[in-house]
Amino acid sequence: MTRILVTGATGNIGRMTLQHLLKRVPASDLVGLARDPAKAADLAAKGIEIRQGDYFDHEGLVRAFAGIGKVMLVSATAFTDRNTQHENVINAAKQAGVGHIVFMPIIQKAGSGFHMPQVTEEDRFVEKSLKASGLIYTLVRHPPFLENIENYAGGAPLEKGVLAPVGTGKAAYASREDLAEAHAVVLSEDGHAYKDYALYGGPAVSFADIAQILSDISGKAVPFNVLSEQDYVAQLMAQGLPEPAAAFILTWAQGVNAGEWDGESGDLEKLLGRKPTTPAEYLRAGHAPRRLETET
Repeated sequence: MTRILVTGATGNIGRMTLQHLLKRVPASDLVGLARDPAKAADLAAKGIEIRQGDYFDHEGLVRAFAGIGKVMLVSATAFTDRNTQHENVINAAKQAGVGHIVFMPIIQKAGSGFHMPQVTEEDRFVEKSLKASGLIYTLVRHPPFLENIENYAGGAPLEKGVLAPVGTGKAAYASREDLAEAHAVVLSEDGHAYKDYALYGGPAVSFADIAQILSDISGKAVPFNVLSEQDYVAQLMAQGLPEPAAAFILTWAQGVNAGEWDGESGDLEKLLGRKPTTPAEYLRAGHAPRRLETET
């Protein structure tokens, strides 16, 4: 069995991907990369080898990739010179003899002019670099995460209603758990070389739909209130977010309203062998009736 290394092992997606891989391959075939291996002690306790590595340290990455056949490149955090980090990973993987890289860019519609700072152009840079590298690659494109759906809807929709900029577009959100499981399938099976998957969840929902879902779950009317973009950012800041973070969330809301992620490829369902988690299922699980009773 080819040894598989997942970068970002202490983050949400990296950790979940390794946990799903454990269900499919022996722990001895798995390696996690972490800047601070001590933070991955739980994974090490399950038999996964944890290697130290930093995207900015090319030589350290070459050492970390020794004996590895496949690498899951978890995207670097926005606003941290992503191009340098991702290029270091690709070049180090090639130098170390890695054969296959799986990368998780954001879904970008063909011909779309939508731009997210530190996301869209940087993802295109990785795709171009992978295609020029000579390595086998697989792209597992992500929509927005279900875990962020309430943040995009204003941060506290049950208390304040759904607050969002004007627009009627929809997004087919997917959960990190479902995406990580799909990563594990791609990493542990043959037949995914040079594939380009769009891992839409579904069904696609608008901000008005989110308000209706929360109304159905809670048994009380959850209004949908349209805000100016300036007021949207201001109300996120009022919840404690710094202005750059609030402005970044605004770009996600703009993308939702533009219908940037409203597709329906079926790729995620095919990889999982089941229907992915829906927005209604996710929101219902997060708002159990007992909790709702204390909020009304």
